[in-house]
Amino acid sequence: MSKINFQEAIVYEIHPQSFYDSNNDGIGDLQGIIQKLDYLTMLGVNYLWLNPIYFSPQKDNGYDVADYKKINPLFGTMADFKKLISEAKKRNIYIMMDMIFNHCSIEHEWFQKVLVGNKDYEQRFFFLTGDKTIPPNNWQSKFGGSVWEYHDKLQKFYLHLFDKTQIDLNWRDEKLRQDIYEIINYWLQEGVQGLRFDVINLIGKPESFVDDLTGDGRKYYTDTPQVHTYLQEMGQKTYHMNNNIITVGELSSTSIEQAILYTKPESQELNMAFTFHHLKIDYLNNDKWALAAYEPAKLVTNIKEWQSLVQAEGGWLATFLNNHDQPRALSRFGDPQNYRFESAIALAAVVLLLRGTPYLYQGEEFGMENNNYQDINQLKDIESINYYYILQQKGYEMSAILKILSARSRDNARTPMQWSDEQFSGFSSHQPWINVNTNYLNVNWKKDYHNPQSIFKAYQFLIQLRKKNLAFSYGQIDFLDLNPVVLSFYRSYQSQKFLVIINLSNQEIMVDDKIIDFKIIYNNYQTLDKKIKPYQVVILDYLISKPFK
Repeated sequence: MSKINFQEAIVYEIHPQSFYDSNNDGIGDLQGIIQKLDYLTMLGVNYLWLNPIYFSPQKDNGYDVADYKKINPLFGTMADFKKLISEAKKRNIYIMMDMIFNHCSIEHEWFQKVLVGNKDYEQRFFFLTGDKTIPPNNWQSKFGGSVWEYHDKLQKFYLHLFDKTQIDLNWRDEKLRQDIYEIINYWLQEGVQGLRFDVINLIGKPESFVDDLTGDGRKYYTDTPQVHTYLQEMGQKTYHMNNNIITVGELSSTSIEQAILYTKPESQELNMAFTFHHLKIDYLNNDKWALAAYEPAKLVTNIKEWQSLVQAEGGWLATFLNNHDQPRALSRFGDPQNYRFESAIALAAVVLLLRGTPYLYQGEEFGMENNNYQDINQLKDIESINYYYILQQKGYEMSAILKILSARSRDNARTPMQWSDEQFSGFSSHQPWINVNTNYLNVNWKKDYHNPQSIFKAYQFLIQLRKKNLAFSYGQIDFLDLNPVVLSFYRSYQSQKFLVIINLSNQEIMVDDKIIDFKIIYNNYQTLDKKIKPYQVVILDYLISKPFK
């Protein structure tokens, strides 16, 4: 097999430094991924999305790229990468690379050429002059503070929507765009068959930078019309020349209408989009750093709205609840204390059975959870550290800050894979670059695999169900209103029709027993009746009624 249609892809995201350490230096690497390919084959995925493996100062875990064509020696060599491509392909697994072109590191040669006076390269960035003590406008960085940083040598401000070491790129510069397309084609020629574009909807910056009197500036640089023009050009110059490539764009603070526009086939932009509104339902007043209780009905409502509208207009979503930037979904939306297995499978069913391409994140397949941070020194994530100081300045008590960081920090997703209960969770024989979650003795793949209620084996089943029944890849989705906290839907395609019922709450819910009077394909409980149990998942073949009552 040389191609997998994007609708049939089942993508597994790997944070390389935290996946598996093959040379025992405390940092996961490419050889570590190669050594775990049989594990990934056993799970059943067919694409691996690698978080950045480029040369980088690692200020933001590799999303600050200093050389787009050089493998970071922390992870290995180009020979290791080529071996990963070939060994994965033998197993019908393909590689998706992270493409970070909203910004680059200030250590990248493009910026370094500006520092030595090359005027041509100045056009690749955004510079403004002014009083060094007064930023040019009031826009706020995604990581806190101003989006402007004054550079003493240049005597100018430069724009950075993220960390001050991540300088934003100016896509209006044609030479920059051509260099970006050449980088993409370089990796495609090396055998990459998937491209994930980081915050790609932010690349269309305005020509002037006015104050935002009602927000943090994002309305001026998010989803601007020129983004669509750039993506169409990029596709024509790169991935549209090869029909074996699948593409996904990360869309920051987007809308349903824009997600559709990026992904409907006639736009000729992207196959699918990551959107995040469903992961903000536990933000108090839409503030990431203010905690609100999980309300299952909000999650159900959000999913139904986005799924229905995107389907109606022919767009396509990436379905996910976990990634390298998000705290663990099981800790957020599940109940690991009382319904660990059941709630893990409920969340798996959401990702794997909705309309869209599923993206799993390392460790969710056996129920990894958030860490419990007791000290700021445990944190590595630059965003979390920045907000630690911001919350301090706002007058928060230390205990409250640590509670917020334990719930929200991106480091929750980046702790080492918990392979076993051995020292350092079987990830390495060396102290890892970031501490292992303290629960690894009880939560690890080896222990889960041998548990009668194995989360991993349930993931295996659901993945195979999806692969064998094209209704889950290509089928129409139609929602039922059984209860506000129950996500229930039909998936229909050709001669197939399935009913999926997912209770996303820890409450028992009454339903009409006629609804469930069909052949059971999967049930994460031993019984099924008109009381749907906490986090119960039921999959029914809706064309086969029960003749065996």
